[in-house]
Amino acid sequence: MKEMNYDVVVIGAGHAGVEAGLAASRKGLKTLMLTINLDNIAFMPCNPSVGGPAKGIVVREVDALGGVMAKVTDKTHIQMRMLNTGKGPAVRALRAQSDKVLYQQEMKSILENEENLDILQGMVDELIIEDGAVKGVRTNIGVVYNAKSVIITTGTFLRGEIVLGPLKYSSGPNHQMPSIALADQIRELGFDIVRFKTGTPPRVNADSIDYSKTEIQPGDDVPRAFSFDTTDFIMDQLPCWLTYTSEHTHEVINENLHLSPMYSGMQMGTGPRYCPSIEDKIVRFNDKPRHQIFLEPEGRNTKEVYVQGLSTSLPEDVQREMLSTIPGLENARMMRAGYAIEYDALDPTQLWPTLETKKIENLFTAGQINGTSGYEEAAGQGIIAGINAANKILGRDPLVLSRADAYIGVLIDDLVTKGTNEPYRLLTSRAEHRLLLRHDNADMRLTDIGYENGLISEERYARFNQKRDNIEAEMERLSKIRIKADEYTQAIIRSRGGTPLKDAILALDLLRRPEMDYMSILEILGEENQLDQLEYEQIEIKTKYEGYIQKSLLQVDKMKRMEKKKIPENIDYDAVNSLATEARDKLKKVKPLDIAQASRISGVNPADVSILLVYIEQGNVKRVEA
Repeated sequence: MKEMNYDVVVIGAGHAGVEAGLAASRKGLKTLMLTINLDNIAFMPCNPSVGGPAKGIVVREVDALGGVMAKVTDKTHIQMRMLNTGKGPAVRALRAQSDKVLYQQEMKSILENEENLDILQGMVDELIIEDGAVKGVRTNIGVVYNAKSVIITTGTFLRGEIVLGPLKYSSGPNHQMPSIALADQIRELGFDIVRFKTGTPPRVNADSIDYSKTEIQPGDDVPRAFSFDTTDFIMDQLPCWLTYTSEHTHEVINENLHLSPMYSGMQMGTGPRYCPSIEDKIVRFNDKPRHQIFLEPEGRNTKEVYVQGLSTSLPEDVQREMLSTIPGLENARMMRAGYAIEYDALDPTQLWPTLETKKIENLFTAGQINGTSGYEEAAGQGIIAGINAANKILGRDPLVLSRADAYIGVLIDDLVTKGTNEPYRLLTSRAEHRLLLRHDNADMRLTDIGYENGLISEERYARFNQKRDNIEAEMERLSKIRIKADEYTQAIIRSRGGTPLKDAILALDLLRRPEMDYMSILEILGEENQLDQLEYEQIEIKTKYEGYIQKSLLQVDKMKRMEKKKIPENIDYDAVNSLATEARDKLKKVKPLDIAQASRISGVNPADVSILLVYIEQGNVKRVEA
């Protein structure tokens, strides 16, 4: 058959594939996205939700870089909530319940109308490799698509197997076709493969739920959005509902544990620690009398309700019995059974921080194939892989976000430096600079980078610069205005629960007090507010947390100095005397680019780092042949 030529080919159209394909095409490259089923573009096989702790900030970061997940979520969600509002700004995060079908339809429409992007239904069976570099792909019907770069975003499709009780059969998520031939080739190419698993809970009919036995969980009654561009807010929201497992639920599970693949002796892949199945919860936390179950609608035009917290691979009849023991679900009609799915993933230490594979040049991977879990982590990797695949073709510098730049930087650095022995989930605790990586300032951190990479429009960039100028100008103004300790001021401070002033004070210093907010300062000054909420929220946070932020910035400066100490390419670690054996093995495997990355490798201790640094600074570095 006739061969076709593209700059970039993206294999897969999930959340990683969508962002990768759009990033490459919007940088002006002719891009092809191949997917097994066009009807499942950006499909949500698990919970149709977006965001949550750390993950919600990733969605904001993808938006700041020029991605689309945030915009589509804003346009298609059925509920939006800000989490951790009672805590500090470092852990606040937005979470949306999406309309599963509308999300897919909106994403597919964006792809169909994107210039430079072709989407095609097709199964990729083979990567075309020549002289250690990828040159294109071949489909299962023999069509060849030549490409300068290829991005694999296959999710859980590589050698996918669904597990339900004692049954195990070849399948992708939601009973789609799995990718077998490509999985075989990736193994044959010599990549180190891990076998992971994930799972879903049953779905039930909304009309069969007794909501009087559950607790309502409404969305926020104030406008919320992930995208910095969103101006139209959905306020007509659908509630979710909270219930709990019962003692009877636990009895049913314990009586049927021998039917669970996890406990029956069936060989299984490694599952996610932070999203265990219900049977795993019962075994691991057997002292707990009950576990939370959230009932989450899957859309406005469907009766399907996602039973969050009840992920299971027990047989279908046991799932029905289990559901009947949960308050509110006694008469629930199951519409889909839960299941586990096993799949192949790469050991991500085989990737450079650009997400290009070390083994095959111009081959990039993103999403669950890299050992992660979650739509958001996939989208974050996807946009970086798309940008870097394009930049390499265009002869431009690669984009590598540091751990101080973004949660996306933390995610990718964790993967390529430390690897993972289970499906990786991004958590706020993984970010040592999380006060710098907040929900509110994602645009301040990354919009310049998105603009430099051609993914932010001139109009949007102008609005962003105006916002930045407004914040800086107002902080400068408040740092010069002195507020008198008169009775009017003292009355306002007392009404906010503060202690009276002894002397006059600068407005910015008064704002540092925990009980004072920006609106209170304006009230004292007798001024009308000229800023929008996002602008004065930034002023409040930057002012109140200035000391902590400065301390974090000092740590970042130290890290950046270490990042400047580059490790020579192809260094022979066997020639570095006194390195511990474990450190030498890990350094050979990861091939860190600088001393900072080397210091983060598990098994490389500070003494090893010091030895390596002294060796490099002495010169005469021995190298191995590439």
